[in-house]
Amino acid sequence: MHSRRQFLVSAAGLALAGLRASAQEPVFSTNVQVVNILATVRTRKGEIVRDLTQDDFVLLEDGRPQKIQYFTRDTDLPLTIGLLVDTSMSQVRLLPAERSASGRFLDQILRVKKDQVFISQFDITVQTRQRLTNSWFDLTDALAQVDTPTRKQLESDPYRGTLLYDAVVQASEDVMAKQTGRKALVIMTDGVDYGSEGTLLDSIEAAHRASTLVYSIYFSDEGGDGKSVLSSMAKETGGAFYEVSKKQTLDRIFDMIQEDLRSQYSLGFVSDRPTEVSQFRKLQLTVKRPGLVVQARDRYWAGGHS
Repeated sequence: MHSRRQFLVSAAGLALAGLRASAQEPVFSTNVQVVNILATVRTRKGEIVRDLTQDDFVLLEDGRPQKIQYFTRDTDLPLTIGLLVDTSMSQVRLLPAERSASGRFLDQILRVKKDQVFISQFDITVQTRQRLTNSWFDLTDALAQVDTPTRKQLESDPYRGTLLYDAVVQASEDVMAKQTGRKALVIMTDGVDYGSEGTLLDSIEAAHRASTLVYSIYFSDEGGDGKSVLSSMAKETGGAFYEVSKKQTLDRIFDMIQEDLRSQYSLGFVSDRPTEVSQFRKLQLTVKRPGLVVQARDRYWAGGHS
């Protein structure tokens, strides 16, 4: 037992040393899982707070206090973004605006030697328009191809559908789970899912397992009840929910997402409870300073990637 405890302490120390030395994604050692949390802190008026220190944060796992062992305000880790665009027929009039705003967003946020982006569309199927790349030109070409299904495609599937949940699961499992650094899905949709094999819970848990934030943008000219779905995806994964309106344009929303991604705190900890069974563990991250709101994921998957 004594040698096992020494091994765990040593492995944890090495993992955290690697984090500080290389500013890379947390290192995993046998029986030791370094859990990484990305957080954005705002005032109640929505202004981002950038001057907090490690001592300002309080972290609980399943109600138990945890020691924050890694902290930085300079989140310069590589950024992987998945742009998921709803191309069902209900969005046909909105696609030109989505393509245009997406192109400007990628132009502003993409650091060619550090970040990567992929583009997928979802309607009656989920289709990758551009695999992970750091080429703005390839991404721009892919955006131009994002479109609603053809008449032939619609006729081949009389049930049609909008596979929102499946798109999130596929992006999380097939792409994001294999990446390191900071990861975020940006979804433009009216929030309606029809025909997915997965559920809303499946999509949220897939994002959690892949340590991926979800930024959901409600964009609809027909109304609908998809706001609660998109809000849940964002809130539970540590991302944010936005609604396009006359006062809050799509371009402005992309500016806010970019500001959010560039203003994050990165915290790391090793749980005080060894992982014996793979399961989700609840996280609660708060700050001691009154009047501030923390935006961070509310759970992590113990026993696999964090």
